[in-house]
Amino acid sequence: MITPLAKELNDILGGTTAGDLLSDVGNRLYFPKGIIAQSGEAKKLGKTANGTIGMTVINGTPVTLKSIQDQVPGLTSRELVAYAPTAGNPDLRALWKEAIIKKNPLLKDKAFSLPALVPGLTAGISYLSDLFLDETKGLIAADPSWDNYVLIASARRNADFVQFPMFKDGKFNIDGLVATMKEQAKKGSVRVLLNFPQNPSGYSPTVDEAKRLVAEVKSLAEKGTKVMVWCDDAYFGLAYEDDIEKQSLFAYLADLHPNVLAAKIDGPTKEDFAWGFRCGFITFASKGMTEAQYDALVKKLMGAIRSSVSCSSTPPQTLLLKAFQNPETEAQKAEYRKVLEKRYHLVKDFVKGHSSKEITALPFNSGYFMSFATKTVDAEVLRQTLLNESGIGTISIDSRTLRVAFSSLEEDKIEIVYKAIYETADKLSSL
Repeated sequence: MITPLAKELNDILGGTTAGDLLSDVGNRLYFPKGIIAQSGEAKKLGKTANGTIGMTVINGTPVTLKSIQDQVPGLTSRELVAYAPTAGNPDLRALWKEAIIKKNPLLKDKAFSLPALVPGLTAGISYLSDLFLDETKGLIAADPSWDNYVLIASARRNADFVQFPMFKDGKFNIDGLVATMKEQAKKGSVRVLLNFPQNPSGYSPTVDEAKRLVAEVKSLAEKGTKVMVWCDDAYFGLAYEDDIEKQSLFAYLADLHPNVLAAKIDGPTKEDFAWGFRCGFITFASKGMTEAQYDALVKKLMGAIRSSVSCSSTPPQTLLLKAFQNPETEAQKAEYRKVLEKRYHLVKDFVKGHSSKEITALPFNSGYFMSFATKTVDAEVLRQTLLNESGIGTISIDSRTLRVAFSSLEEDKIEIVYKAIYETADKLSSL
């Protein structure tokens, strides 16, 4: 059922690509003018007393157990235990938007939404699926890809999960992606998820490849196809080769064509080494969308947040805001990125100097991971053998893909691990 509040948002989005691409749930979602909205009004106008929020307050301040407060003496009780706004701390959202522009200079004079905070990038993918996927609206992604994509798109939303081979002849398979998008375009619209640096391969497009990707999306849009691109930028900024495109595809897609809607899913989880904080952002952009239309789309997203977790956890938002305001943070991040880059080069050098009749390293140049494609041995068998015989943990993404997170390998373990992978794979293939 489409409620009056949902219809109001749908009417504002009418005529936009965002409105046209909404799923069944997306059309029904709205942000209620209920407890949260009424509490917001009370904060501004309730000078006598505020009886709106279910918190215990003494002298105008939320109470905190001393056993909790003593562990984080640098935070006030409000920074620690008070509810956060549905779309996140507004100061943190504003800072993240500034950071996006700084990392992607092409966005400096382009209009895009204020990032909305979500409880992790997985939640971001799930909310986008709520808004834009259903039984008639599928999602394109690479093969191989992170296993959570198909779980969210197919198991949760019952949408078609259409994959294209990520690589062909040892190179990024743009032709395969384009062919898949054109096939989906026959159904009237396209939704494609592009994750760079990619999980599990650890690949990012070169400058030339990124240009071609953007040109192909524009070509589809110019032919009348509504195209939505999900830019999963979980590992953004972790590029280890000079020819890699340094800006997010989102920066190029933001004002590409009125028929193109871009969504950027990113956050400090990987970029800022804060994995368990479960803090991410969703940002939208489409040429010609007005501020009111962005606001309506974000309200749809807020409806998805409100109806699932209500709001994200307050302490991570407080800690991140303070960290982003600290001038030493960038230098600290740079040090850890050097650690990752060194591990990458050690792995790259090892792979270049070794060959196998059974496994081939997929192209990799960035991020946290790299993967091997197996020829005859099941990747799960290889994983179990490595674990049981050598005490080495890896991940079998599917029957022919073994992922290794070099991010978590100490430098003195890299040769040991990769030597065992090559030897075990060849041993299994000869059985």
